[in-house]
Amino acid sequence: MADSSFDIVSKVDRQEADNALNQTAKELAQRFDFKNTDTTIEWKGELGIEIASGTEERAKAALDVFKEKIIKRGMSLKCFEADEPRSSGKGYKISGTFKAGINQEQAKKIGKLIRDEGPKSVKAQVMGEELRVTSKSRDDLQAVQTLVKDADLDFAVQFVNYR
Repeated sequence: MADSSFDIVSKVDRQEADNALNQTAKELAQRFDFKNTDTTIEWKGELGIEIASGTEERAKAALDVFKEKIIKRGMSLKCFEADEPRSSGKGYKISGTFKAGINQEQAKKIGKLIRDEGPKSVKAQVMGEELRVTSKSRDDLQAVQTLVKDADLDFAVQFVNYR
């Protein structure tokens, strides 16, 4: 019987992120507490966003609304990182970015976790920005998925290419 496998990746679903941003923009335009504050949210580049507002607390409130929408769309907040509000002309701006990809250090951390606590028949190897996990037993692969999900990692992970 051939080995079964899956890949551990850290990706951002751009469509879900875009939906969260659009929902936030609508809510900022409609909510009473954001009237006349010139609060906006928009994309800056492929994975960056920028929130602009007349006051610092409204900018922070808009960021909270955006984070709430990210969670409702089923995305992890571990994939989003926001800076502190900074003064910009007459208003305040907050920049944020979505993090994608697993770096070498993070891949080694997951690999060590799988070797130390996972089933012995499972092998993990780094392939660029993802980690391929293989085993003869599908049950062992599912045990590894549970192990990685329950681990307190500082980045979001998804499981793809399950074969």
